Amino acid sequence: MVKRAGLIAVLLLCVSHAYAQKKNFTYHFYGQVRGDLFYNSRANGEIVDGLFHLYPKDHDFDADGNDLNAQANGSFYLLYSRLGLDLGGPSVGSFHTSAKLEADFRGTSTSFALLRIRHAYIQLSNERSSFLIGQTWHPFFGDVHPEMLNLSTGAPFNAFSRAPQFRYRHTLGEWQFTGTALWQLQYLSTGPAGKSESYMKNSCIPELHAGADYKQGGFRLGAGAQMLSLKPRTHNMVDGKTYKIDERITTLSFEAHAGYKTKDWSVSAKSTLGSNMTHTCMLGGYGVTSMDGRTGEQRYTPFRISTTWLNVIHGQRWKQGVFIGYLKNMGTGKDIIAQYGTGLDVGQLVTANVQLSYNLPHWKWGMEYSPSIGWFGTADKRGKIGDTHTVTNHRVLCVMMYMF
Repeated sequence: MVKRAGLIAVLLLCVSHAYAQKKNFTYHFYGQVRGDLFYNSRANGEIVDGLFHLYPKDHDFDADGNDLNAQANGSFYLLYSRLGLDLGGPSVGSFHTSAKLEADFRGTSTSFALLRIRHAYIQLSNERSSFLIGQTWHPFFGDVHPEMLNLSTGAPFNAFSRAPQFRYRHTLGEWQFTGTALWQLQYLSTGPAGKSESYMKNSCIPELHAGADYKQGGFRLGAGAQMLSLKPRTHNMVDGKTYKIDERITTLSFEAHAGYKTKDWSVSAKSTLGSNMTHTCMLGGYGVTSMDGRTGEQRYTPFRISTTWLNVIHGQRWKQGVFIGYLKNMGTGKDIIAQYGTGLDVGQLVTANVQLSYNLPHWKWGMEYSPSIGWFGTADKRGKIGDTHTVTNHRVLCVMMYMF
């Protein structure tokens, strides 16, 4: 009897302790139901079966001279409906604790309508410092990014990726400094085996980023630098014999951004010089400069892609906006014999975006028209495209969102 009473007392103590812990937490459940209806006048480099548009594809003529890519397409999807939970927890010393878990129905690769993690992280923060561990936006996406209805959010002119990471931020007056180590999971680099996590996994070196921002009122100015080191292959087969090889490509990328916000206006811009940024839905990759005749071991050099964009938004209930993006493929700077990447046949790209939306506290209806012009031609020995002709896609998007 005494043992039973003691067991009941222990159980009651555990329950009361768990209840006391729960009282120190706050929960905010949120989400949205989103529908995207879109039309493209031709085939495009794209993700998620056309929901995520990048650039118009070059001509591809059949035996009769008909352009196979001059084919209109469109559809209606609700894959980016989402659910999320923001959690506030008990303090640890001077640090407040919080967490976020958010998912949508994007799925992975070509498997759509499956639950997918968007954000999943814990954070400790006080007035000056914050530590984040988990998956969230890539630093090159940043706090300054285009506001538009298209899910691409400015890609391939602005980086778009969410990645597992360790991030530290320190605030000193109007200055904010950020250092991040990142890995790859859902957004992957391109290489000899296509898109794969193995290039970073075998590298054993995370992607490294450092950035600084100056903020005062609605004004923000900043810059960042990124280093990415990958191992494209660890072995190779030549004439039926397998050889262990030691390959690596290390690249540096840079960006600078500015933004200004008031109650009715938002003006933002960013310029990026990217090297092998395919894991952020940008164009680029790398070329092979030499190959060992016996083992097939290769040496690499990156393509350099320059992008710049400007975004202006006005209004509250009725919002009007314009986005203009420009991309230039600057080649590799060295002679190459092979290449791996995304959109390396594009010499230049210009995309404009005009949007109009009607916004209520829990509703949004909107429409965008987005012409995109790509310059194509013959590549020289360094992968630089000699512009000879243009190809244009006309994209129309209608969006409905119910947010809760």
